[in-house]
Amino acid sequence: MAEPSRLAPLYGLVLAGGRSTRLGRDKAAIQFNGESLLARAVREAGALSPIVRVAVRPGQISDPLRRAYELITDEGEGMGPAAGVLAAQRFAPDAAWLVLACDMPRLTPAVLRNLVARRDPGRGATAYRNAADGLPEPLCAIYEPATLARFRAHVEAGGGASLRQWLATADALLLDDPGEGALGSVNTAEDVATLGTPG
Repeated sequence: MAEPSRLAPLYGLVLAGGRSTRLGRDKAAIQFNGESLLARAVREAGALSPIVRVAVRPGQISDPLRRAYELITDEGEGMGPAAGVLAAQRFAPDAAWLVLACDMPRLTPAVLRNLVARRDPGRGATAYRNAADGLPEPLCAIYEPATLARFRAHVEAGGGASLRQWLATADALLLDDPGEGALGSVNTAEDVATLGTPG
């Protein structure tokens, strides 16, 4: 199984279909250093892959912010980030996917370049270990094709759709947390305030 993964191209997936329930506003549209969080994530993914897709809910397809990008529509309801990842797997099942949440403003190009440089196609995935809980961070990770195919089969058989739990069983290469809050996401008004922008 490792040989096909070794040849797999790396595509970029930015997850932007969240409902931002805790924050109460669209996280993708928050401004940071003069650009939206979505634009920032797409730009950073695009620096590492020639093909980038933004995963959105069906009702977001006509959203002015999102329709500026190449979109794929989330698969299924109530699955959280897994809905976007499964949509990407269906779009390009032979590709490995660099999956990024759109709401991680402290992720730097260096952190992402390190993730890609350390990618081991012979493993199920490559990810950072989140220092907060010691578990793999599923929303800044590279998933190999065979891993995503198994995840699809697992979900379709009625298994859970937790990417974090799946990644923990996927023979992932886990890198040390990069520090500096790089893996932190924007979930509250306080988080937005720490960005130093009016939002």
